[in-house]
This record gives sequence, structure tokens and C-alpha cells, in this order.
Amino acid sequence: MSTLPNSVQVLIELFARFPGIGRKTAQRLAFYLLKAKREEAVALAKAIIDVKDRIFKCSTCNNIAEVDPCPICTDPRRDHSIICVVQEPMDVLAIEKTGHFRGLYHVLGGVLSPLNGIGPDDLNIDGLLQRLESIQEVILAINPTRDGDTTALYLSKLIKSRNIKVTRIAQGLPVGIELEFADEMTLTHALEGRTNL
Repeated sequence: MSTLPNSVQVLIELFARFPGIGRKTAQRLAFYLLKAKREEAVALAKAIIDVKDRIFKCSTCNNIAEVDPCPICTDPRRDHSIICVVQEPMDVLAIEKTGHFRGLYHVLGGVLSPLNGIGPDDLNIDGLLQRLESIQEVILAINPTRDGDTTALYLSKLIKSRNIKVTRIAQGLPVGIELEFADEMTLTHALEGRTNL
């Protein structure tokens, strides 16, 4: 039986559900909040509620946004003839940090994974295909994993059948790394060294 008050125990259990947060880190976070001023805890709670209430997926690219379509999709300074396809919104953030890509994005929402029951209908592939009318190049910036490679090949076949150039970011990224953890220089070189599929 825990000697902690129930409300603290519940908070620890909720923190422990976060990716990369173990039990000890969850305890440290909970005890940090106990020591923090009430205003700080209220600000955190409000930020969490705001994210759940105000953030949604852009109807064009499937990235997270507070307006629809998102600011990237509506920016006239971006190159609207190139789409960079990524798995998740965190990947858009990683590529944007490089400052070297000025095209549009399309977020799939994952990768094909037959072993996990994820097929083409579970991803935002139809949304991508509907956007290809005036597109000259599609860059596949999908994590270089087995499922990522399968997804890239699947998309490449669909897109090439429409006579659109398909490239993939260079394999300067270590195999198995997720884009959000790659440094900006590595991502810059990977984008600049993309190859035809």
C-alpha cells in the first residue's frame, strides 16, 4: 500500500503514461508540482486544456494547427509545387528547424505496418493523392525503418503512376532514427542529398 496521498499517486500514474517518462521521473514531476506555486500548476493545467480544445489537424496537410488551413499551407512565399511527406507533425517541426525547405508538407499519421494492422486506409494517403494535381515533386521524408521503407515504396508506386517526380531524403540519417531526434545539420544534408525512387 502506498504511503502517498491518492491525488499524488494518481498524478504520478498519469505522468508515467507519457512516452519516455518512467516511474521515477513521474515522481519527480509530481513532487515538482507540489513545490511549485499554485499559479504555475494552474498555468500547466490550462495549457493542457488549451491544446486539447484549440489544436486540430489541418484539412489540407494533416499537420497540427489552430487555424484551417494551417499557416504553412496558406503561405504564398512557399513553393506550392513540392510536397514533403512525413509521418507525424513532429517531423514537420524537425524539418522546419533546418530553414532549408520552403515547400509544403503532408502528414501521413504513421506508416504502413501490416504486423500491427495498419494499412493504407489507416493513413492519410487519400488526402495526399488528392493534392497532387499541380505538384511537380514529392519528397518522402519517412523514417528509414522497415515499415518506413515499405510505406515509401508503396507511395512511390502510387505517385509515379501520375508522372510526378518522387524523391526520398538522403540516407544520411542513421537507420532506425526518428526525424524528431535528428540534428538540424543531418536533416539539412539529408534534404539536399535526396534521391529519386
